[in-house]
Amino acid sequence: MSQIVVEKKVLNENQKLAAELRERFRQHKILVVNIISSPGSGKTTLLERTLERMDKTKRVALLTGDLQTENDAKRLAKWGFPAKQIITGGTCHLDAKMIDKHLADWKLEDLDILIIENVGNLVCPTSYDLGEHHKIVILSVTEGEDKPLKYPSIFVKSDLMILSKVDLLPYLNFDAELAKQNARTVHPGIEIIETSNKGDGLEQWMAWLEAKLAAVKAGDAVSA
Repeated sequence: MSQIVVEKKVLNENQKLAAELRERFRQHKILVVNIISSPGSGKTTLLERTLERMDKTKRVALLTGDLQTENDAKRLAKWGFPAKQIITGGTCHLDAKMIDKHLADWKLEDLDILIIENVGNLVCPTSYDLGEHHKIVILSVTEGEDKPLKYPSIFVKSDLMILSKVDLLPYLNFDAELAKQNARTVHPGIEIIETSNKGDGLEQWMAWLEAKLAAVKAGDAVSA
């Protein structure tokens, strides 16, 4: 059996389980977002700041993927929301089977928002549907403006791009407008929010989540 055939079989099996997860999320009216970026872009820091500001009555849970260690889950759990680490053991992405397994002892009826922090990688996670409503890609200003052109698939599939660490722009040779232009070249309809380590853009990000949650609760959401 060729490698291509095996890969197609794996993706088909993943798609089937992702569809089952999506239906479960729809039934329980849970907003599910899948956050993808390169390593070091600020995914976990953004989530820490999000949870810090989140209404503690909100029923939010997090699944965070990494090759090794439970460091990210420990960082996120301190804000009082349930968080689990998915250790992939070398696999460069999360898949639907991993999500299903780690949701097994959580009651979906007790959740409103499920945030999935994928493994740091702009390529592998793109191909794996996790049953989410929205993919979100983070691009930091410490990377290159041409990332959307080099890795177009994830930008095409993402509904939102977060341009992170914009407080560092005075110290870097990074053209933020060009980065946004490149993202819109490959995906004209992509939404863009700029955030910083100082907290800029967090209100806009939180409002985006609230709007998407409201759509899910109203039954108006369109899944990825």
